Amino acid sequence: MVPSSFSLRSYAASLLCAFVLLFAAASCGGDKGKVEGVNMLYGTSSKVWKTAKETDATGDKVKQTDAQEQETLHMFANNTYTMTGTAGAVQGKFAFDQSAKTLTMTPDAGGTSNTFNVETLTDDKLTLVGTSGAKLVLEAE
Repeated sequence: MVPSSFSLRSYAASLLCAFVLLFAAASCGGDKGKVEGVNMLYGTSSKVWKTAKETDATGDKVKQTDAQEQETLHMFANNTYTMTGTAGAVQGKFAFDQSAKTLTMTPDAGGTSNTFNVETLTDDKLTLVGTSGAKLVLEAE
């Protein structure tokens, strides 16, 4: 038979370990709100981003079509971009304001520029929020 003090110590140690793991996961896992420097958009010279997840203004997940899953956003160090998909490619220029946490993209072929709030920008994740509240989560390829 095991003494009750041993069981209590084991229980307390298990509880402490669970608490430490939970705290570590909470502090390390979330990068929401983390917006690093502009070079995270393009790495050393360029970087390719692909859609990982999209939500509408109400927060509901938007199902990606096969064509949308093939789209890429290629960001370059000279503040230009190319978006490619099954319909072709769109090229343009971008401006990133780190203090305001915004990314403005202007197509070369004319048209309206789009400004997004940047919710997350790390080496491998970019989350853009449109004016409607819809979100696009991109992952570095």
